[in-house]
Amino acid sequence: MSDFVDIGWAWYAGGITAAGLLFCVFILLVASKRKVMANDNTTGHVWDEDLRELNNPLPRWWMWLFVITLFFAAVYLALYPGLGAVPGSFKWSSTGQWQTEQDKAHATMAPVYAKFSAMPAAELAKNAQAMGIGERLFINNCAQCHGSDAHGSKGFPNLTDSDWLGGNGAAYIEKTVTAGRIGMMPPMAAALGSADDVKNVANYVLSLAGSAHNGLAAQLGKPKFVVCAACHGADGRGNQALGAPNLTDKVWLHGWGEAAVIAMVNQGKTNVMPKFEGRLSAEQIHVLAAYVWSLSQVTAVAVQ
Repeated sequence: MSDFVDIGWAWYAGGITAAGLLFCVFILLVASKRKVMANDNTTGHVWDEDLRELNNPLPRWWMWLFVITLFFAAVYLALYPGLGAVPGSFKWSSTGQWQTEQDKAHATMAPVYAKFSAMPAAELAKNAQAMGIGERLFINNCAQCHGSDAHGSKGFPNLTDSDWLGGNGAAYIEKTVTAGRIGMMPPMAAALGSADDVKNVANYVLSLAGSAHNGLAAQLGKPKFVVCAACHGADGRGNQALGAPNLTDKVWLHGWGEAAVIAMVNQGKTNVMPKFEGRLSAEQIHVLAAYVWSLSQVTAVAVQ
């Protein structure tokens, strides 16, 4: 609790904790002054004819348990974070504990990764231990977006095919995992002209991949495609240097069909692949990249 992003929340949380403890002390003091009365100490409430509610003080053993609880709370708050931004004398934090556990895990696995760091992807792909580690790294860090089978989904690339944006090969994968990647398709409706022009270009794009389309609209859209050719090329086969996808291979990352293409042209799209530098070590990324690379190889890699 000591790493609040705003000091106001720290005061808020710490104030509630302190107020709760002070209220408990107040209640304890009030209750400690009450004594058992000699006469009939009832509240006047009677149930089932003879069941009466008494107004006696708490038993002493119960009150001492209350005192012990308050003492434990005070000691805990002195040692650990609990009063807003006050870190406590032990300076403990969940972030610090996580980092300690990560450092310990990395130190334990360092000898294992050391023998993999100098091995190229093609060699790692044949190593059963390396691929087992790579698969676990993938499941823990990549499967949330790309799926446990790496086939991806709408908006998340399939890592098992040969369609790569921005580059290919194990070195490119390692670079992307390390530094992340941002892919952007700007809105192009204004550059194309009218809504009919956008629709016509969308049909021309569909025709490039052999998808269902309106032939007449595709013919009308072909001259306007020159606006798109700056990134995707005159033949629509894309440009890896720019990260512009191939429009002729029937691989549709954000949906296919006329409506999907029109929406992309009108609205554009920005996709972000987060960087894992700092979250994973360079050795882990090297093994992970080799595993991902192996998934897209047409020729099966014989694991030894």
